[in-house]
Amino acid sequence: MRRVVGWLWRGVFGAVLMVVLLTFLYALINPPSTPYALSESRRLGGIEMEWAALDEIAPVMARSAVAAEDANFCLHWGLDVNAIQSALEAGGNRGASTISQQVVKNVYLWQGRSWVRKSMEAMWTPLTEAVWSKRRIIELYLNVAEFDEGVFGVQAAARHYFGVDASDLTATQAARLAAILPNPKARSASNPSDAVRRRASSIMDGAATIAADGRSACFED
Repeated sequence: MRRVVGWLWRGVFGAVLMVVLLTFLYALINPPSTPYALSESRRLGGIEMEWAALDEIAPVMARSAVAAEDANFCLHWGLDVNAIQSALEAGGNRGASTISQQVVKNVYLWQGRSWVRKSMEAMWTPLTEAVWSKRRIIELYLNVAEFDEGVFGVQAAARHYFGVDASDLTATQAARLAAILPNPKARSASNPSDAVRRRASSIMDGAATIAADGRSACFED
């Protein structure tokens, strides 16, 4: 029994060490792919995915993503307690995942809803916040997010939908890209529905607001 307990502790220690090493690794280098992107590449026979540094992405794109997904991104440490409480009060019908949590899920874990994955995500997110800068987090988010079937990252998305580089995105284009998340397979940025247009308009206002009140300062130069 003592030997079994010893092996269990070694396994736990090894898992924790792997998590720490992977977190520090991606603070320094860009992930070559993600578990979901690899899965989609096998299913589709290839994907569009090209890395763009945050300096090579129009600033309004980062502001639009934050306005759409996590307006208090600069104010929390990875978990937005107020959003979680609101989600619980709403009966779990609304999401409470921050951009930091979505990055951990997209870069390291798997898709789908499960308590195991959510628990791992919740424990891993504060570590990434401690190791990565906010600029790094939003950079990873924009580069691994899926924007259409087989289209990953904002550089591929900008070319796919608008025929431009991510650095040349306009405020309207950036807002429409943000508006199709987190369900890009059912929405289009280049041929938006009325609902996407309305959401994009709201995101444009939100992006301007967080720029004016300083809530974009943590990821902007």
